[in-house]
Amino acid sequence: MTTTEPDGPMTAGAPPRPARPSPRALARQRRRRSAARFWKRYRTHRAGVLGLAALSLFALIALTAPLTVGSDVQSVTNAPGDPLESPSAEFPLGTDQFGRDLLGLLVWGARVSLLVGLLAAVLSVAIGALIGITAGHFRGWYATVLMRITDWFLVMPTLVLAIALATVMTRSLGTIILAIGVTTWPTTARLVRAQTLAVESRPYIERAKALGGGHWHVMSRHVLPNVMPLVLAQTTLIISSAILAEATLAFLGLGDPTVVSWGGLLQDAREAGAVSTGKWWYLVPPGVAIAVVALAFTLCGRAVESVLNPKLGVAR
Repeated sequence: MTTTEPDGPMTAGAPPRPARPSPRALARQRRRRSAARFWKRYRTHRAGVLGLAALSLFALIALTAPLTVGSDVQSVTNAPGDPLESPSAEFPLGTDQFGRDLLGLLVWGARVSLLVGLLAAVLSVAIGALIGITAGHFRGWYATVLMRITDWFLVMPTLVLAIALATVMTRSLGTIILAIGVTTWPTTARLVRAQTLAVESRPYIERAKALGGGHWHVMSRHVLPNVMPLVLAQTTLIISSAILAEATLAFLGLGDPTVVSWGGLLQDAREAGAVSTGKWWYLVPPGVAIAVVALAFTLCGRAVESVLNPKLGVAR
């Protein structure tokens, strides 16, 4: 009977070697360390932290609106006050033309405005990233056609295109999201294509292709992770523009009349003659809310862009 000698020297009573972590565990550790480094750098930007705090407050207000004000605040038939009451202890921001509490409407409108801005920005960035990555990867006539289409959208006024789409389609939140998303993607496409060209000029892309990596493998495993920081920063910047565009379309009467949004409140104030009669409480709160949220997203976007690309030298 023969015995097999153990591989390598072993010491009697020595503890067993710890098992190596799996690749998934290593990937999770790297992501956690990367997120920790990102947050450590982000919180050094005072303006970015201030913007994030403001956005967190608005998000909390929007999420808790069904509990704090309830959906009955939108009811016209059960309005608790008289039309166009000035601010008082009962109605801190006064009432609208139907006697509804403007503070409750402002809180409820945050849900629609933030949702439309976020979804429209995601749609815009998704279209721009797809076109930018594919145009930078395939090049040739395909890239030429896509970039000429992009140039056409760039020179056309975005708001005019959005108004045209919102006019010919049904008036709904989906129409507003689609109208904003399909008209604001060209800038993202240009930026992502430039970054894709820079990434694909690196040696490891050539090695991946030489080892048999196909188009999908190169774009999804090598190009996309390298352009994601740019896409993330661009998303935070576009959300503010999308919120302003939604408010503009709603102010022009192209929004969904069955829902309450900040732009819709401004449209109702205009129709009620709040400008000419000096009913400032009907106009100022929605306008200030739109401006604050747009500014907060811009501050967050600039901070994210500075963290991901320190060479920009964005002021803190």
